Amino acid sequence: MIVLENLTKRFGDLTAVDAVSMQVARGEVLGFLGPNGAGKSTTMKMVCGYLTPTSGTARVQGHDVMTEPMAVKAAIGYLPEGAPTYGDMTV
Repeated sequence: MIVLENLTKRFGDLTAVDAVSMQVARGEVLGFLGPNGAGKSTTMKMVCGYLTPTSGTARVQGHDVMTEPMAVKAAIGYLPEGAPTYGDMTV
């Protein structure tokens, strides 16, 4: 289960994500829809532990993203758009 409680991210004066709260149960499918700049990627980066929230909490399978980042990363897979690749890798 993923649980977000009042998750907020600010960059200076810009509030990119404003107090998002939600629960996603095991097996449930969720799609983030919205225009560019709506905070979708920022929210996912906070859920995965790649970006520190300004306030609020994110938990994955009961593990707090900020205090138990390795447990969270072991429980999820995340491939963002434009993920880095290695030029010397072949298929």
